[in-house]
This record gives sequence, structure tokens and C-alpha cells, in this order.
Amino acid sequence: MTVSTDQETLSHLSLEALQKQLTTSNQGLSKKESLQRQSKGGYNELPETTISPIMQFLSHFWGPIAWMIEAAVILSAIVGDWVNLGIILLLLIGNGVVGFWEEFQAGNAIAALKAKLALEARVKRDNTWTQIPARELVPGDLIRLRLGDIVPADVRFLSGDPAQVDQSALTGESLPVECQVGSVLYSSSILKQGELDGIVYATGVNTYMGKTAHLVESAQTVSHFQRAVLKIGDYLIVIALVLVVVVLVVTLFRGDPWLTTLRFLLVLTVASIPVAMPTVLSVTMAVGAQKLAKKEAIVSRLAAIEEMAGIDILCSDKTGTLTLNQLTLGDPFCVGNTAPESLILNAALASRDEDKDPIDLAILAGLKPNQPLDAYQIVHFQPFDPVGKRTEATVESGGDRFQVTKGAPQVILALSKNVAQVQPQVDQAIAEFAQRGFRSLGVARTDDGENWQFLGVLPLFDPPRSDSQLMIQAVKKLGIDLKMLTGDQQAIARETAHQLGLKGDILDASLLEAAAPHETGQVSDAIEAAAGFAQVFPEHKYHIVDVLQQRGHLVGMAGDGVNDAPALKKADAGIAVSGATDAARAAADIVLLTPGLSVIVEAIQESRRIFQRMNNYAIYRITETIRVLLFMTLSIVVYNFYPVTAIMIVLLALLNDGAIISIAYDNTRPANRPETWNMPIVLGLATVLGVTGLASSFGMLYLGERYFHLDRSILQTLIYLKLSIAGHLTIFVTRTKGSFWSIKPARILLAAVLGTQILATLIAVYGIFMTPLGWGLAGFVWIYALIWFLIADWVKQRAYGVFNHAKPVYVTRGLRRLNQWFSHKPFSHVTQADIFKRSPSKKNKP
Repeated sequence: MTVSTDQETLSHLSLEALQKQLTTSNQGLSKKESLQRQSKGGYNELPETTISPIMQFLSHFWGPIAWMIEAAVILSAIVGDWVNLGIILLLLIGNGVVGFWEEFQAGNAIAALKAKLALEARVKRDNTWTQIPARELVPGDLIRLRLGDIVPADVRFLSGDPAQVDQSALTGESLPVECQVGSVLYSSSILKQGELDGIVYATGVNTYMGKTAHLVESAQTVSHFQRAVLKIGDYLIVIALVLVVVVLVVTLFRGDPWLTTLRFLLVLTVASIPVAMPTVLSVTMAVGAQKLAKKEAIVSRLAAIEEMAGIDILCSDKTGTLTLNQLTLGDPFCVGNTAPESLILNAALASRDEDKDPIDLAILAGLKPNQPLDAYQIVHFQPFDPVGKRTEATVESGGDRFQVTKGAPQVILALSKNVAQVQPQVDQAIAEFAQRGFRSLGVARTDDGENWQFLGVLPLFDPPRSDSQLMIQAVKKLGIDLKMLTGDQQAIARETAHQLGLKGDILDASLLEAAAPHETGQVSDAIEAAAGFAQVFPEHKYHIVDVLQQRGHLVGMAGDGVNDAPALKKADAGIAVSGATDAARAAADIVLLTPGLSVIVEAIQESRRIFQRMNNYAIYRITETIRVLLFMTLSIVVYNFYPVTAIMIVLLALLNDGAIISIAYDNTRPANRPETWNMPIVLGLATVLGVTGLASSFGMLYLGERYFHLDRSILQTLIYLKLSIAGHLTIFVTRTKGSFWSIKPARILLAAVLGTQILATLIAVYGIFMTPLGWGLAGFVWIYALIWFLIADWVKQRAYGVFNHAKPVYVTRGLRRLNQWFSHKPFSHVTQADIFKRSPSKKNKP
């Protein structure tokens, strides 16, 4: 037997039609039939997609920067430069091992979702009730659920008294849902009250939870950090290829020895590779992750730190995220002379703490400290009855005996002697509470004549966290718009939005499904403008995040439930709040371990500091590569002179890139607006500074040859020291948008730069791996580099003024075209810190 009917259809069929469709009955299935169905439909579990560890590791050696490094390895082998080959190969393998290890340590969101399934189930097989593993359930099985059970599959309520089900983690509804015969119970919801028999109609991937798992699995996004590094790599490859072609044409025309040409091409290739870029950027994010960890925020995907800096919209689940996910008493409505304290006391007498019922706990928590219950003796207690819809207690105090009851207002009114006098005002109060999204609870007490007297109405609601409103105000000051997403009714969502100070429309998520194809644009406009959505399902949250991303926004998502997992995975930065489910934590990029939302604001601010460090380093690295590449190429083409040797290039890379890792600890100021990679400005500023550095390098070459009359070997040492000192001084130019002293550099950065440049000076002065330079010429190089450092800082400030001008000039217009060309090149979603793999990607605006 196979069930081809759509699961949505099965959830709406009558029970009789459902049993006929599933070919089952009240006697359940036979063991033989269940095995046949299992062989055709599979186990009741969520499948996992696994990737070979070998392929995972090899993927880190594929992509633009990896190709550049591998080309340098091949050239080193051809010319017999084994020292360079060993160093470059070590860097290549080191990057791959680090990336693979991070990926290997990453959690699996699908596995966490799978763990939420019940382990065992009570099922009727061969007309006998038995206990079996939940994974063996099949459509058509008859199962029994008791108080506290996790629903093991999607089930239709077959028989039993009305029950209450907690499905907040699945749908986001803050209150338990009442289910009756014929109702649907979703897999992984929890039975909070009652006992029932049900028919399994969907298992595994076909369940509501299975569809959620599929959304999580398909929510693959490309990190803007990965895109930025790939674009930088592409930019440098284009420059390197052009210069290599120029050199080849010139040297072949001159008839230079091919071995000499290959050696120069090796030096050129090594100089063009930003070998340390992935490492430096990853270390910068790792240091930021450690700082966030001290604030009880755990980062599971380093690239999310960079994404967090750029988010301009934060979508947030309501229940358990913006609110406490616990019922709380509001201001009660009292009848006649009844005082609020007396109303709450009588309701508390009709409650029981040991049952841990959410409503009872909320009422008991509403008692004043001077209202102890010890003075009252409960003679008899009648628990909540889903049919009667109320609780009742017989109480003795000081020789008096009376009864109290609480429950559905209309039920309590029907009991009351004073119903005619109070019903109009009670109905009005209930209507007002309903408009605000509150659940109403009626309370009554017997008088001396043992007649029930209606006392008043207690409103119950899920209150906002104490810091939610402050968090919303703080993120708005950071240029971020917050949107609330909830599975609750629209009235509840509107009241919560009002309490949180959210201004704007709260829309019903059903409009996302009802829209015709020609209305897609209008729906997208509504999503962008709305302050929040009510009655959302996981696919709605996923769709909202997706639409906002397609509209060019960087989207953050905060949530705590299974229903949030797809959106958390899809978002540019997913944040699982304290107390989140395993599925939400596994799908999120950042997990908060302590209650409260203030850490989100701190995480955004810290991420913006980290982004500035990465942006500053990227400009520095591109500047240096352009400066060295152009200088070397023009020197060989124009002067037929090799300005530096291969070993000098390796020393430059080791000293400069080794020390620059300390930029991860540099001082920066968080911006009051989202920070994103602006490649036209990054590449444009780096090009301008690179050309400025090129001019200073040729100035040094001119002075060394024409003024100091140095021979070629000493001239190479002079150029090496100039490139090393000027290169590291460049980081103090690129780390600020204003003058270089506008933000004080971190001590560790200052110490690292001075330390490596003192070492570079000693190497040049005493001639280690090169011809000795002497202290006199070394001092001149320092003075010359410092003068050009001040010139470069002035050029940088002018360049920022040009690039940020309202009317783009030709250079920025050209760079934008170049950026667009790179943006349309195919990129792949790659795993954490993986910048080496390519395939088609989504077009998120960088």
C-alpha cells in the first residue's frame, strides 16, 4: 500500500475518509502490513546528508587564491627553487587543514532536528497495544498519547476527551492549543493535558517537522566575507595575469633566457598571492568570537561576525525571544466591590501549584507577599475538566466553608447568580481583553447562601522581556529595522508590538500564500514595510527572510524554537537566544547562553569593530600587492632590472603578513550604521594608494641609482628595506578614514610593526640573505618612508572625499562596473572559512 495523497489533504479529510484512504481501522495495522509500508515509505526519521571527509578536505584547495598558490608551487619546482616551494606548500596545506578542522567541528542542524523526535511510541499492532521505536511508525498506525508525551509523527485525533498540546517550538504560539477529535497534532509537539488515541498520517520527511528540516537543509547562503575575499582574489589575478603577459612579451622580444624569465614570473606570482589574507581575516574574526564568548555569546560560524556588522533588518521571533514565554497576570476587571487582590486570592485558591499548570502558576505568582495561603485549607479540589472548562475548590478558613472556581468566563457566568447584573460589563471587558490579545479567565465564589457570585475577569498574557524594548531602541540607533514574527493571533501580536514600541502594521502571514503572481511586487513591498507578521509558520519566516535578502538587505534572525530553524539558517546572521531548542542552536550562527537580549546589541557593535579591522586589512593587502607587482613589472620592462630577489619577496611576506595578524586586536570605533563590503571603494582606494606607493618606490630607485650611485646588488637591498618599511607603515594609513592619528593604534599592533621592521632593518644592514646596506643608507630609507607615509595619508583622505561624493567620478564609475562584473561571476556557498570552491550562487547584494 502506498499513500500518494498529499499530506495537506490528509490533514483535512474526515476520520472515516482518512481511515479508508490509509487502509486502516480502529484495530490498527498488522505487523506484516507495517513492515510492507516501512519498506516502501522508509523509517519515521529525518535523513542526513553526509559529505566525504576526503572531498571536504580537498575542497579547500580549489578556487582563485588556491590556484595562485598552486601555480607558485609548480613554478618553484620548474626552476628548482626548493626553499620557496617548501614555504609556499606549507602555507597552502596549513590553510587547508585549518579550514577543514573548523568545518569538521561544525554542528549539524538536521541531526538536532532529528533528536527532537520521540524515541518510542505506544502503537496497536495485530490488535494489541505494544511499545516500539518511534522510527518504525508508518502511516495508518493507531497510537496512544498520554500526558507529557512527545508526538512521534503527524497524527489525527481519533478518540478521547479534548486535550491541550504545546506546539510553541513548532508554530510559535505562546499558549497551549486545545485539540478535539479530528484535530491535527504535529510531530514533536507535547501533550500538556489529557489522553488520546490517534491515527498516524505522515511520517519522516513528510511531516510538518520534516518539511521544516528540508528548509533548514536547503537554506544555504553565501557569506559576504567569502564573496569579498573571492572578489579580491579575482582582482589580483586579473592584475597578475596582465602583468605576466606583459613581462612574457617583453622578455621574449628581448631574447632573455627562459630560466631567468621563469624565475621572475615565480617572484611575480609569489608577490601577487595574498597568502595570509584568509588566515589574517579568520584570526580577526576568531579574536572577536573570543570576546563575544566572554559575554556568553558563542559563535558557531566565524563568517557570521562579518555578516552581523552589515545587517540592516533584524527579524525576531516573539514567543520566548522578545517575550518570556510564560503566562502573566494583567490588570484584572473586578465586579462590584471586589478588590483586585481579593479576586486574585480566590482564583489562587482554585489553583494547584503541584500540577505545574501554566495558568495556575501565573495566578499564584500574582499573589501579594501579604496574601499567604496557609490560612486556608483545601477540603476538596476538582482539577480542570476540558468538558466543564473550569477548576473548583472547597475551602475552609476560620470555621467558614465556601467554594471558589475559575475557568472560561462564559462557563463561570452561567453558574453565577448575579449573571444578569454583571454580564453586559463582563462581556465588554472580555471583548477589550480579546482585542489586546489577552486570554480571559472568569472567577466566582459562593456566598453565605451557597450561591455562586461572579467576582471578575483575570487577563493572561505573555509579557515582553524586561530588556526587549531597550534592545529594539538600541538596534534602531544602529540603523537596523526590527520586524517581529510570531505564530500567535494578530491581536496578540499587535498588543505585544504596542508594548515593545514597534510602530507599523502587523500583517497576517496568510497574505504570503494568497498573493497572485502579478502581486508579488506588492507583497514584497508589504514585507519590507511591515513591523511584523502574525500566524506565521516556518516556511513563512523563511520566505520573509528570503524576500528581504532578494531586496538587497542583510538580514539577521533571532529565535529559539524548531519553527525558527529554517529562517535562522537562511539569514545572513542567525541568533539563537537563551533557552533555545537544539535545532535552533544548531541552525544559528551565534548562540546566546544568558537570558536577555542586550548581548545582541553588543554583538552587533563588536562585529562592526571586527569588520573595520578586516576592511582596513583588505585595503592594506591589495595596496601592497598592487604596489609591489607594478613596481617589479615596470622595473623589468622599462629598466630591464630585477628590483628584488625571490628570497626578498619571501622575507617580505613572512615579516609583513606575520606581524599584521596583530590587527585583529586593533582599536576601532563601531559605526552607527550597517557596515558592508563596498568593493568599489576598497579596490579604488587600494589602487590609488598602490599607485602612490609605486611613485615612492621609483623615487627610491632613482635616488639609489642616480644620486647614491649604488651597484645593483646593494640597490636591491635598498629597495627591499624600503618596500618592507613603507609596506608596514601603510597599515597605519588604511586603518582610519581620517588622519592616521584620529584613532590610537593598539599597543600590540604598534609593537608588532616596530619589531618586524627593526628585524628587517637588521637583515638589510648586516646583509642576511642579501648584500649589506649599512646604517647610513638604512637611516635614509626610514626618513624617506616616513615622508611618503605622510603623503599617502593625505592622499587617502582626499580619495575618500572623492569616492564618497554624491556624483561618482570616472574612476569610481569604472570600479563599479568592475564590481558588477565580479558580482555576476558564479560563487558557491562554501563551508566555514572556505574560500576555495566555486559553483552557482544566489545573488545577495554585497
